[in-house]
Amino acid sequence: MPWPKAFDPATVIGEWKRKIASIREQWQGARRENERLRKEVEQLRRREKQLEQERGQLEQEREQLREENEKLKRQLEEAQRASKRQTAPFSRGTRKQNPKTPGRKSGSAYGRRHSKAIPKRVDEVIAVPPPVQCACGGPLEVERIAPQYQQEIVRKTIWRRFDIAICRCTVCHKRVQGRDPRQTSDALGAAAVQLGPDALALAIQMNKGLGMPHADVAAVLHDGFQLQVNRSTICRAVDRVARRGEATWHALREAARRSMVNGIDETGWNVAAQLRWLWVAVSAQVTFCDILPGRGFPQAASLLGADYDGCLTHDGWRVYYKFLRAVHQSCLRHLLRRCENLILIASPSAARFPLRVQAVLQQGLALGERYHKQEISLHGLWTATGRLEVKLDRVLAHPGRDPANRRFANHLLHEQPYIFTFLYCPGLEATNNISERAIRALIGARKNWGGNRTPRGARAQAVLTSILQTAKQQGKKPFDVLVELLCGSHKHKVLDLVPVSPEASRGSPHPPPPTPPSTCLAAAPG
Repeated sequence: MPWPKAFDPATVIGEWKRKIASIREQWQGARRENERLRKEVEQLRRREKQLEQERGQLEQEREQLREENEKLKRQLEEAQRASKRQTAPFSRGTRKQNPKTPGRKSGSAYGRRHSKAIPKRVDEVIAVPPPVQCACGGPLEVERIAPQYQQEIVRKTIWRRFDIAICRCTVCHKRVQGRDPRQTSDALGAAAVQLGPDALALAIQMNKGLGMPHADVAAVLHDGFQLQVNRSTICRAVDRVARRGEATWHALREAARRSMVNGIDETGWNVAAQLRWLWVAVSAQVTFCDILPGRGFPQAASLLGADYDGCLTHDGWRVYYKFLRAVHQSCLRHLLRRCENLILIASPSAARFPLRVQAVLQQGLALGERYHKQEISLHGLWTATGRLEVKLDRVLAHPGRDPANRRFANHLLHEQPYIFTFLYCPGLEATNNISERAIRALIGARKNWGGNRTPRGARAQAVLTSILQTAKQQGKKPFDVLVELLCGSHKHKVLDLVPVSPEASRGSPHPPPPTPPSTCLAAAPG
């Protein structure tokens, strides 16, 4: 039977092939979509696990933060309560569990026994009679006489009268008068009654050397020596001695600039109720102080000069690094104190970074001690220093996520070239304790009377502090130096506190084992 004319087999087969291809394409698309959805499900499952882990970590961190918050609250409450107690600044907090027994130890652990020497000259002998009878009522018989010595001060003042010859030159008719070395002034008439050099020197030493206010100084002179002295008298004496010491003060500045090693530091000061800064530069033989209106590089350069090219030890204040020609040593004591403070407040995980930094810095100090004891050679010292620097690099590469640790790490990265300078240059101090000690006496004065009322008083403070600290540093008596200033006939005399030759002041505070200075400075990072 023939096919109908309307039915074409080729057309039907082609249509079926197109339908099959379309179905196959749909099936493949569904398969690809299914595969995509399966992968997306896997990703979502992994994401879910990751979120669960992050959730657990966040829960743990939240618990740590809660504990730290409670700890800080307790510390704040303790600090607030302690601030209301008068003895709060002197409290040590938690006592040691097993403190040492106070006083001298018994037996062989007593230590070296020492007693004061018997005086060669005795000014007064006092016979002490025996008691009338014993406590039991029996009579007493003298067996021997035992000496006892007592050193006492004599509360006595004397009056001196200087009969001064007043002369007239027969050539130029100029008035000329004599002067005794014990006179402190040439004034006559209304100012003819004065205090002697010892009394004024003691007053100035108590005021500037010990930080006592003028009123307290006047009270000591009155109660101890029956000297009626007003505060204004002491103030004028301080100003007069400071003017006489300005030539020495300027010479001390030049000596500090010539010194090969200097420690420099600054602290706040008040002048006429305005904030000023007390600067101090300390070398092997000289201490120079000045009170300036700022804390920047111009003020630091006014002490040592902008082109200072020696070794400079300081606390890491960035202004000091503007001495571009100097070799710098950053104070390790400041860095260790910062480590200790971070360890106290950090969580156990965050405390790992400051503990590692602390260990590296302490190893550096121990290495310097080993060299000074001649346990290692100079080559061995430098080799071990290089290994320490590599170790510090590794520690600084992983400060953790704690913000305080990151700030400390950034600071250490800046200080890193100057941390171990004392190991490359043996004999250089690892800390700026020498300048800190020079400031310590002035901090006591600042607590007692707050500063100076006038710029003129601040200048006198800087001049006399420089002279007195330098005298103590050189083993001389500050009292004798003040007497020399008071009694000198030359108002602009430079005292012998100033080193005579520049070479005499170019050594380090503690001379190292024999090492060529050029090699030492060349090895130091700069």
